Amino acid sequence: MKKIFYLFIIVLVTIITSCSKDKKITPGGDGGGDNTDGPSKTGSTLDLIKDSVFLYAQQTYYWNTSLPTYAAFKPRSFSGTSDLDALQTEIDAMTQYSKNPETGKPYEYYTPAPGYAKYSFIDDGSVSGELGGVKGDFGFAPVWISEDDIRVKYVYPGSPADVKGLKRGYQIVGINGRTGSGLTYDNGTNVDFLIKAYSQSNDITLTLKKPDGTTFTAAMSTGSYTVNPVLATKVIDAGGGKKVGYIAFNSFTADANAVPRLNTAFNTFAGSNITDLVVDLRYNGGGYVSTAEYLSNLIAPASADGSVMFSYNFNQMMTEGKATILKNQKRKDDNGQTYSYFDINYTPSANTIRFSKADVPATLNLSHVFFIVTGSTASASELTINNLIPKMDVKLIGTTSYGKPVGFFDIDINKYQMYIPQFETKNANGNGGYYAGMKPGSTTYPGKLANDDVTKDFGDPAEGLFAYAINYVKNGTFAISGTRIQSANQLKTFSVDQSREVGIQVEGKKFRGMILNDPKAKK
Repeated sequence: MKKIFYLFIIVLVTIITSCSKDKKITPGGDGGGDNTDGPSKTGSTLDLIKDSVFLYAQQTYYWNTSLPTYAAFKPRSFSGTSDLDALQTEIDAMTQYSKNPETGKPYEYYTPAPGYAKYSFIDDGSVSGELGGVKGDFGFAPVWISEDDIRVKYVYPGSPADVKGLKRGYQIVGINGRTGSGLTYDNGTNVDFLIKAYSQSNDITLTLKKPDGTTFTAAMSTGSYTVNPVLATKVIDAGGGKKVGYIAFNSFTADANAVPRLNTAFNTFAGSNITDLVVDLRYNGGGYVSTAEYLSNLIAPASADGSVMFSYNFNQMMTEGKATILKNQKRKDDNGQTYSYFDINYTPSANTIRFSKADVPATLNLSHVFFIVTGSTASASELTINNLIPKMDVKLIGTTSYGKPVGFFDIDINKYQMYIPQFETKNANGNGGYYAGMKPGSTTYPGKLANDDVTKDFGDPAEGLFAYAINYVKNGTFAISGTRIQSANQLKTFSVDQSREVGIQVEGKKFRGMILNDPKAKK
C-alpha cells in the first residue's frame, strides 16, 4: 500500500538588500560551454551549478513548459556579488516566464520588487536549522502602523528581544541612534535602513516607548532560541452561553515542537466548551504542512473525518514519471533505506490528504472559526484556511493574505539547496489558485476587511481585529459602534491596502514555501 508523503513549509529571512527597487536582470556573455543545444560537461564548479539549476527547473518546475531552451536562457551568463547571489539572479530570471492569465504578470510576480521571484530561492543550508523550530535572530519584528510610527508586532518568548523586555505594541523611536525623520516611512532609504538593521545585522540598539510614555534602551545581539509558535491563548465569555477560544499561532514549526503546544491549547478549549474559535495567523508565514494538517484536524468538525482535506498537483512530466533528473536526489527513509525523489509517485491518486480526527486529542463543536490574517499570512496558514472552507463556517478578519498556493521540495545542488514550486494545492472542492491572496469580506472569503491593530497585545478583547470576531459572536455582525483608534498618529495613517503592502515590504524578501520532507509514497 502506498503511503502518502508530507509536504512542508519554511520561513526564510531576507536575502536581498532592497525590496523597494525594481530588479533589472541582465545576463551577460555567451552563456559558456561549447554546446549550443545543452550544457557542456566542462566549466567551473559555479558554471556546472548554474546548469543544474536550470536543468532541474526544466523537469520539475510547476510551470516548466514556459521555460526557454538552455541555449536561449544561457544559465552560465548570470552574475552577482557572490556565487549565491548569481544563482539567485538566475532563479529570479527563470521565474519571470510563466504568466498568470488573470493578471498578465508572472505567477511569481513580487509586488515590492518586480523582477525578484515571489516564491523560488536558493539557500546555502542556513535555513535547515530553523525547520525544527530553532531560530538564530533577535526574536522580534517591527512594522510601520503609520508613516511616523514603528511598533513591535511580536516577540518570541526566550528570544534576545524577550530577554531585553520588548513587548508587542511598544513604539520604536530609535534604531542604532537614528531617530525622528530618519525613521519616517519613505519607501526608500529609511525602509532599507530598517530592513538591514533588524534582519541583516548581528547587533541592534533600540530606543522604545512603552504605553505609559516612558522610554528605555535595549541593545541586543542575535541568539539561538527555540520557537514557541503559540504566542497567546485565551477563552473569552461572550455571554448568552457563548465562549470564544483564541490562539495566536505564529509559525508552523515541526510536529515535535508545535503539536504538544497545540494540544495544550485545544484541550483547554475543549474543557471550556468553547462555541467559537479565533485562530490568529496574522504574522504566520508558514512552517511544516504536517503541522497545518494537524491544526486542520483539530479545528474540523467530526463530520469531516475521512473526507478529503486537500490534494497536491504536480506538472505533467512529474506526474508521468518522466522527471528522470530526480534520480540524482538521494535520500534515506525512516528505516534507513535509500531512495530517490524519482521513486515518489506524483500521480493525483497518491497525493490526496484526508481528515483524520483520530489523530488529535480534542474535538470541538464550533459555530464559527475566524482566522485573523494580514499580508504576512502565507503558505501553511492559507492552506489551513483553504482546507476548512468546504467543511465549516470560516470567516477572515484583517487584510488580504500573501497568496501562496504552491510549494516545493529541496533540491541539493553541490553545497546549495534550491526551492522552486513543484506543486499546487487544492481543497476538497477543487479550489486553490489564490495567488493574489485571500481578501477578507469578499465573496470567496466572507469576513471583515480591516487594518491590523498593533497597539494592543495578542488576545486582548479590545484589540481591533479580535474585537470584530467577539462582536460577531455576540451580535451576528462585524459592525462595532464608535471610532476605533489604532494609531497615535491619525494624520498619516495607512489605508488597509497600504498597511498590507508596507507590512510585506518591511519584512524584506522573507520567503514562504512548502517543502517535501521525508517522502514515503513510492512507485
